[in-house]
Amino acid sequence: MLTIGDFARLGGVSVRMLRHYDATGLLVPARVDAASGYRYYAVGQLTRLDRLLALKDLGFTLDRVRTILDDEVSPEELRGMLRLRRAELAEQIDADRQRLARVEARLRSIESESAMNTLSDKDFEIISVTGHRLLSLAATTDGQPPFGEIVSSLFGRVADTVAAAGGAPSGPTVATYDFADDGTIRITAGFPWEAPAPDGDAEVVDLPPIEQCARSVYRGSMAGIGDAWQQLVRRIDADGWVLDGVCREVYLHTPFDDPDAWVTELQQPVRRA
Repeated sequence: MLTIGDFARLGGVSVRMLRHYDATGLLVPARVDAASGYRYYAVGQLTRLDRLLALKDLGFTLDRVRTILDDEVSPEELRGMLRLRRAELAEQIDADRQRLARVEARLRSIESESAMNTLSDKDFEIISVTGHRLLSLAATTDGQPPFGEIVSSLFGRVADTVAAAGGAPSGPTVATYDFADDGTIRITAGFPWEAPAPDGDAEVVDLPPIEQCARSVYRGSMAGIGDAWQQLVRRIDADGWVLDGVCREVYLHTPFDDPDAWVTELQQPVRRA
């Protein structure tokens, strides 16, 4: 027999919680000393405690837990429930992580609002941009940032296509973002390419030259790219220009072991207001 303290320690719960389970009839001690009132548990009761705690973590109410325990659910059934719950929790954690990233990005934008209009002349210019021929893939999203995972996936798939064709990616990679009126965004990502399209899903596309393009260079990880775009657009507006076409990101320097050292050129076609 085990004292309530030892049983609590082995089961990973508090003595107070065991007393609560006793009071509710979920887990009654194997013996209670009539003179002292001390509770004693059988080693075999650890199995019921383990199942009780597992079912609680699945989100069942204590009444429902009691019913399942009394019905003597099999280990296979319990494992199935736990695996399903594990998958649900993993999905929820991923969604919460993405939500947290969006909140942090918005917080950075709010905290840096006072500096949003400080894009200097050396960091901003209106230039003409030559066209690009790319081997690329595209995807359409619902317009909910961040887009990093989508862009990374597209680049990875194109790189695999290039490698399968016996080539190697060269030159700065390019991504374009085409914002539609229905709120969707078509993202295209690709590598410079001059040969015919190799086998696979990737396509050769020609990005047209841009006669008037607002340009700035952002240095840092993709976590801050949204703020950089806001700075650029604010400067465009302040100088009397309006957006006029599909924006581009040209990745000039992308050391994968140091995201903060990335150098990205932002390109936005513009025209006079």
